[in-house]
Amino acid sequence: MLRLIVLLLLLANGLYFAWSHRYLQMYGFAPHTSSEPQRVQQQIKPDAVQLLTAAELKKVEAQMLADAGPKECLQAGPFSDEEAAALRRVLNEALPAGGWQVDPVKVSARWVVYLGKLAKGDTLAKKTADLAALGVKAIPVANPDLQPGLVLAGFETEAAAKAELARLAPKGIRGIKVLQERQAATVQQLRVPAATEAIKLRLQDVKAALQGHGLKSCS
Repeated sequence: MLRLIVLLLLLANGLYFAWSHRYLQMYGFAPHTSSEPQRVQQQIKPDAVQLLTAAELKKVEAQMLADAGPKECLQAGPFSDEEAAALRRVLNEALPAGGWQVDPVKVSARWVVYLGKLAKGDTLAKKTADLAALGVKAIPVANPDLQPGLVLAGFETEAAAKAELARLAPKGIRGIKVLQERQAATVQQLRVPAATEAIKLRLQDVKAALQGHGLKSCS
């Protein structure tokens, strides 16, 4: 009996030695290894793997959002140099690099046929409705120095504006005149050439940096 036990132990040790040294692998018996050196050989440039900070991860996610979905060109402005500098700082954190630009653009002078400043008790809505009844469309003036008031037409030259004023004279609109709403200048303008829905949401998050300038489709 003792001899049988010794024989079984020797046999078991021999089988374990063969199994542990993978001599039985061809028969489907081999120890499982967690190192899997073959996977290491399959890696492509493992030294290029980088750990990202939370801020870097946010930028990567923003870039992925910028690449997904339908795109639309948007713009906003004009901004002063100081406003543009502040806007760049905000957009550097909120949007992927290369997905937006704030560049100088030249704007021409603008002359308007203007109604204003409105007297106390008059409202933009009431005056707009009165003009609409005469077949004249009007919009609120953009220049803060001329508010509250309405623009009936806008032109690049004073002569063109005066010609429009003469055309409107027979309608009997009281208080309209020609004024220069802005001078020719170089200003800064934001342009997002390929804004996805996700990028538009990001732009809503930084709305304060737009200084009240709404986003609109690129002309």
